[in-house]
Amino acid sequence: MRLDGLTIAFDLDGTLVDTAPDLIGALNHILEEHGLAPTPVASARALVGRGARALIERGFESAGVALEPQKTTSLVTRFIEIYRERIARESRPFEGVEAALSELSAHGALLCVCTNKPTALAELLLKALDLRPRFASVVGADAAPRPKPDPSHLRHAVAQAGGLISRAIMVGDSETDVATAKAAQTPVVAVSFGYTLTPPKDLGADCVIDRFEDLPRAVLSILPALNAKRASAIGTGSQATGGDA
Repeated sequence: MRLDGLTIAFDLDGTLVDTAPDLIGALNHILEEHGLAPTPVASARALVGRGARALIERGFESAGVALEPQKTTSLVTRFIEIYRERIARESRPFEGVEAALSELSAHGALLCVCTNKPTALAELLLKALDLRPRFASVVGADAAPRPKPDPSHLRHAVAQAGGLISRAIMVGDSETDVATAKAAQTPVVAVSFGYTLTPPKDLGADCVIDRFEDLPRAVLSILPALNAKRASAIGTGSQATGGDA
């Protein structure tokens, strides 16, 4: 298989890396600073994936405390400070990630990261896990025109990698990732082991994988339709130049 000209954009938390242990660890540090009981990681995984503010609010709600918006803002700053210090203490790539990335790259695909995590934290995490060299671009919410699910985030990540949105596939774990891909008219693969509250099979992705070793096969299954769509757009002259920006 050759994947020359194809760009594959990955979500980060819950897709490439199991970051829940360190994210919940940072949350629990804050809860303990406020005299509240920690949240078990196993029961809090579903809280991850919607940003620090939502995680903190839900963490305090689960402890029976409602936060004022101004207080939440200061806690977000404290959370990021704590999380930065423990960014890869327990976080690890999901099983099979590195082999799948190697296989996709070896066959010509460009790889990038499209995450709502702040870019600096995403870069720090990927470097700590020795994954950063595998990606042509890493674009967090702060480095995009607008964060996911706005399609401009995905378009920007693909363009920064040197790819075309008309020759791109998104890989993610949540409603946000699928909505982003659909808004960009890009095929999307969902992983079944991430941080979504919605059952993965109900996310509306083009296909769902249970293991990263299945990703190359999933990409191949999507390619014919992607190629046909691109050929049709070129043939009718309807392909928008701005869509590949």
